[in-house]
Amino acid sequence: MKDIMDLHTHTTASGHAYNTLYEMARSASEKGLTLFGSTDHAPKMPGTCHEFYFINFKVIPRTLFGVKILMGSELNILDYSGRIDLREGILERLDYTIASIHEPCYKCGTVAENTNAYLGAIKNPYVKIIGHPDDGRFPIDYDTVVAAAAEHHTLLELNSSSLHSTSMRLHAKENYRIMLDLCKHYKASVIIDSDAHIEADVGNHKLAWELIKETGFPEELIVNGSLDRLLPYIPRLKECL
Repeated sequence: MKDIMDLHTHTTASGHAYNTLYEMARSASEKGLTLFGSTDHAPKMPGTCHEFYFINFKVIPRTLFGVKILMGSELNILDYSGRIDLREGILERLDYTIASIHEPCYKCGTVAENTNAYLGAIKNPYVKIIGHPDDGRFPIDYDTVVAAAAEHHTLLELNSSSLHSTSMRLHAKENYRIMLDLCKHYKASVIIDSDAHIEADVGNHKLAWELIKETGFPEELIVNGSLDRLLPYIPRLKECL
Protein backbone atom coordinates (compact mmCIF):
# COMPACT_ATOMS: atom_id res chain seq x y z
CA MET A 1 0.00 0.00 0.00
CA LYS A 2 1.18 3.51 -0.80
CA ASP A 3 0.79 5.61 2.37
CA ILE A 4 -0.59 8.98 1.22
CA MET A 5 -1.59 10.75 4.43
CA ASP A 6 -0.56 11.92 7.89
CA LEU A 7 -3.35 13.39 10.03
CA HIS A 8 -1.75 13.71 13.48
CA THR A 9 0.82 16.51 13.52
CA HIS A 10 1.68 19.56 15.60
CA THR A 11 2.98 23.05 14.82
CA THR A 12 4.56 25.73 16.97
CA ALA A 13 1.03 26.63 18.11
CA SER A 14 1.10 23.54 20.36
CA GLY A 15 3.92 25.07 22.37
CA HIS A 16 6.23 22.05 22.32
CA ALA A 17 6.58 21.55 18.57
CA TYR A 18 9.14 23.27 16.41
CA ASN A 19 7.86 24.12 12.92
CA THR A 20 5.13 26.28 11.41
CA LEU A 21 2.10 25.02 9.51
CA TYR A 22 3.65 25.98 6.18
CA GLU A 23 6.92 24.24 7.04
CA MET A 24 5.06 21.08 8.03
CA ALA A 25 2.95 21.17 4.85
CA ARG A 26 6.06 21.69 2.72
CA SER A 27 7.61 18.64 4.35
CA ALA A 28 4.47 16.62 3.58
CA SER A 29 4.86 17.64 -0.07
CA GLU A 30 8.52 16.65 -0.10
CA LYS A 31 7.58 13.25 1.36
CA GLY A 32 5.08 12.69 -1.46
CA LEU A 33 1.94 12.81 0.69
CA THR A 34 -1.44 13.62 -0.83
CA LEU A 35 -3.16 14.70 2.39
CA PHE A 36 -1.79 16.49 5.46
CA GLY A 37 -3.69 17.16 8.68
CA SER A 38 -2.70 19.64 11.39
CA THR A 39 -3.97 18.89 14.89
CA ASP A 40 -2.56 21.27 17.46
CA HIS A 41 -3.30 20.56 21.10
CA ALA A 42 -6.55 21.87 22.53
CA PRO A 43 -6.43 24.45 25.37
CA LYS A 44 -6.08 22.22 28.45
CA MET A 45 -2.64 21.03 27.37
CA PRO A 46 -0.03 23.15 29.19
CA GLY A 47 1.70 25.61 26.88
CA THR A 48 -0.63 25.27 23.91
CA CYS A 49 -2.73 27.92 22.18
CA HIS A 50 -5.97 29.63 23.20
CA GLU A 51 -9.24 28.32 21.78
CA PHE A 52 -9.34 31.39 19.50
CA TYR A 53 -6.62 29.73 17.42
CA PHE A 54 -9.17 27.21 16.16
CA ILE A 55 -11.88 29.64 15.00
CA ASN A 56 -10.23 31.11 11.89
CA PHE A 57 -9.13 28.07 9.89
CA LYS A 58 -11.22 29.32 6.96
CA VAL A 59 -8.32 31.58 5.95
CA ILE A 60 -5.98 28.61 5.41
CA PRO A 61 -5.78 27.35 1.80
CA ARG A 62 -7.16 23.89 1.10
CA THR A 63 -3.97 23.08 -0.80
CA LEU A 64 -0.40 23.99 0.15
CA PHE A 65 2.63 22.94 -1.91
CA GLY A 66 0.38 20.60 -3.86
CA VAL A 67 -0.87 18.79 -0.73
CA LYS A 68 -4.51 18.76 0.40
CA ILE A 69 -4.90 20.29 3.88
CA LEU A 70 -7.24 19.37 6.74
CA MET A 71 -7.31 21.49 9.90
CA GLY A 72 -8.32 19.93 13.20
CA SER A 73 -7.26 19.59 16.81
CA GLU A 74 -5.98 16.95 19.18
CA LEU A 75 -8.48 17.18 22.00
CA ASN A 76 -7.71 16.20 25.56
CA ILE A 77 -9.95 13.63 27.21
CA LEU A 78 -10.49 15.19 30.61
CA ASP A 79 -12.42 12.74 32.76
CA TYR A 80 -14.00 9.31 32.99
CA SER A 81 -17.06 10.45 31.02
CA GLY A 82 -14.92 11.29 27.99
CA ARG A 83 -15.44 15.05 28.24
CA ILE A 84 -13.16 17.02 25.89
CA ASP A 85 -11.77 20.56 25.98
CA LEU A 86 -13.23 22.47 23.04
CA ARG A 87 -16.84 23.67 23.01
CA GLU A 88 -19.31 22.69 20.31
CA GLY A 89 -19.26 26.09 18.65
CA ILE A 90 -15.59 25.57 17.85
CA LEU A 91 -15.75 21.83 17.17
CA GLU A 92 -18.26 22.36 14.40
CA ARG A 93 -15.76 24.61 12.59
CA LEU A 94 -13.04 21.95 12.45
CA ASP A 95 -12.51 19.40 9.69
CA TYR A 96 -11.94 16.64 12.23
CA THR A 97 -10.62 15.96 15.72
CA ILE A 98 -8.45 13.42 17.46
CA ALA A 99 -9.27 12.67 21.10
CA SER A 100 -6.42 11.46 23.31
CA ILE A 101 -5.52 10.86 26.93
CA HIS A 102 -2.55 12.93 28.08
CA GLU A 103 -1.01 12.74 31.53
CA PRO A 104 -1.13 16.52 32.27
CA CYS A 105 -4.88 16.64 31.56
CA TYR A 106 -6.22 13.34 32.88
CA LYS A 107 -5.99 11.51 36.19
CA CYS A 108 -5.55 7.79 35.64
CA GLY A 109 -8.37 5.68 37.01
CA THR A 110 -9.24 2.02 37.06
CA VAL A 111 -9.44 -0.07 33.89
CA ALA A 112 -13.21 0.50 33.88
CA GLU A 113 -12.87 4.26 34.37
CA ASN A 114 -10.21 4.65 31.67
CA THR A 115 -12.30 2.52 29.32
CA ASN A 116 -15.35 4.70 29.97
CA ALA A 117 -13.29 7.79 29.18
CA TYR A 118 -12.52 6.42 25.73
CA LEU A 119 -16.11 5.27 25.22
CA GLY A 120 -17.40 8.77 25.93
CA ALA A 121 -15.02 10.22 23.36
CA ILE A 122 -15.87 7.55 20.78
CA LYS A 123 -19.57 8.38 21.09
CA ASN A 124 -18.92 12.10 20.54
CA PRO A 125 -19.92 12.86 16.93
CA TYR A 126 -17.13 15.45 16.59
CA VAL A 127 -14.41 12.91 17.43
CA LYS A 128 -13.21 11.11 14.31
CA ILE A 129 -10.00 9.47 15.60
CA ILE A 130 -8.90 8.09 18.98
CA GLY A 131 -5.27 9.10 19.38
CA HIS A 132 -2.55 6.74 20.64
CA PRO A 133 -4.80 4.32 22.59
CA ASP A 134 -1.65 2.42 23.50
CA ASP A 135 -0.29 3.79 26.76
CA GLY A 136 0.04 1.20 29.52
CA ARG A 137 0.02 4.01 32.07
CA PHE A 138 -3.73 4.21 31.38
CA PRO A 139 -4.86 0.56 31.18
CA ILE A 140 -8.10 -0.15 29.32
CA ASP A 141 -10.35 -2.99 28.22
CA TYR A 142 -9.34 -3.15 24.54
CA ASP A 143 -12.18 -5.48 23.59
CA THR A 144 -14.76 -2.93 24.74
CA VAL A 145 -12.96 0.04 23.14
CA VAL A 146 -12.42 -1.63 19.76
CA ALA A 147 -16.00 -2.90 19.61
CA ALA A 148 -17.28 0.61 20.35
CA ALA A 149 -15.02 2.16 17.70
CA ALA A 150 -16.38 -0.27 15.12
CA GLU A 151 -19.97 0.42 16.16
CA HIS A 152 -19.65 4.21 16.12
CA HIS A 153 -17.46 4.39 13.02
CA THR A 154 -14.50 5.98 14.79
CA LEU A 155 -10.94 5.40 13.62
CA LEU A 156 -8.39 3.98 16.04
CA GLU A 157 -4.89 5.35 15.62
CA LEU A 158 -1.71 3.36 15.25
CA ASN A 159 0.72 6.03 16.41
CA SER A 160 4.21 5.43 15.05
CA SER A 161 5.76 7.79 17.60
CA SER A 162 4.51 5.57 20.44
CA LEU A 163 6.63 2.72 19.09
CA HIS A 164 9.88 4.68 19.26
CA SER A 165 12.37 3.57 21.92
CA THR A 166 12.30 7.03 23.52
CA SER A 167 8.51 7.15 23.90
CA MET A 168 7.15 7.62 27.42
CA ARG A 169 4.06 5.55 26.59
CA LEU A 170 4.35 2.16 28.27
CA HIS A 171 4.01 -1.19 26.50
CA ALA A 172 2.74 0.44 23.29
CA LYS A 173 3.84 -2.37 20.99
CA GLU A 174 2.29 -5.07 23.16
CA ASN A 175 -0.94 -3.10 23.51
CA TYR A 176 -1.11 -2.47 19.77
CA ARG A 177 -0.78 -6.19 19.12
CA ILE A 178 -3.87 -6.71 21.28
CA MET A 179 -5.72 -3.82 19.64
CA LEU A 180 -4.92 -4.87 16.07
CA ASP A 181 -6.03 -8.45 16.71
CA LEU A 182 -9.35 -7.15 18.00
CA CYS A 183 -9.65 -4.76 15.05
CA LYS A 184 -9.45 -7.78 12.77
CA HIS A 185 -12.21 -9.47 14.78
CA TYR A 186 -14.56 -6.47 14.86
CA LYS A 187 -13.60 -5.12 11.40
CA ALA A 188 -12.57 -1.81 12.98
CA SER A 189 -10.48 0.43 10.76
CA VAL A 190 -7.25 2.10 11.84
CA ILE A 191 -5.27 5.11 10.70
CA ILE A 192 -1.48 5.26 10.89
CA ASP A 193 -0.12 8.64 12.02
CA SER A 194 3.25 10.13 12.91
CA ASP A 195 2.33 12.48 15.78
CA ALA A 196 5.07 14.66 14.30
CA HIS A 197 6.24 17.61 16.38
CA ILE A 198 8.95 18.57 13.88
CA GLU A 199 8.95 18.66 10.08
CA ALA A 200 11.44 15.81 9.73
CA ASP A 201 8.89 13.39 11.21
CA VAL A 202 5.98 14.26 8.93
CA GLY A 203 4.88 11.01 7.28
CA ASN A 204 7.34 8.96 9.34
CA HIS A 205 5.28 5.81 9.83
CA LYS A 206 8.15 3.33 9.58
CA LEU A 207 7.69 1.66 12.97
CA ALA A 208 3.94 1.39 12.53
CA TRP A 209 4.28 -0.31 9.15
CA GLU A 210 6.81 -2.73 10.61
CA LEU A 211 4.22 -3.75 13.21
CA ILE A 212 1.53 -4.06 10.54
CA LYS A 213 3.79 -6.45 8.65
CA GLU A 214 4.66 -8.43 11.79
CA THR A 215 1.00 -8.90 12.72
CA GLY A 216 -0.29 -9.55 9.22
CA PHE A 217 -2.90 -6.84 9.67
CA PRO A 218 -5.15 -6.56 6.59
CA GLU A 219 -4.69 -3.52 4.35
CA GLU A 220 -8.44 -3.19 3.83
CA LEU A 221 -8.74 -2.04 7.46
CA ILE A 222 -6.10 0.70 7.02
CA VAL A 223 -7.36 4.02 5.60
CA ASN A 224 -3.92 5.47 4.74
CA GLY A 225 -3.89 4.30 1.15
CA SER A 226 -7.05 5.95 -0.13
CA LEU A 227 -8.93 9.23 0.22
CA ASP A 228 -12.10 7.35 -0.67
CA ARG A 229 -11.50 5.00 2.24
CA LEU A 230 -11.01 7.94 4.62
CA LEU A 231 -13.99 9.98 3.40
CA PRO A 232 -16.74 8.10 5.32
CA TYR A 233 -14.89 8.85 8.56
CA ILE A 234 -14.09 12.52 7.80
CA PRO A 235 -16.86 13.95 5.57
CA ARG A 236 -15.26 17.41 5.51
CA LEU A 237 -12.57 15.89 3.31
CA LYS A 238 -15.01 16.55 0.44
CA GLU A 239 -14.07 20.25 0.63
CA CYS A 240 -10.50 19.34 -0.39
CA LEU A 241 -11.47 17.13 -3.32
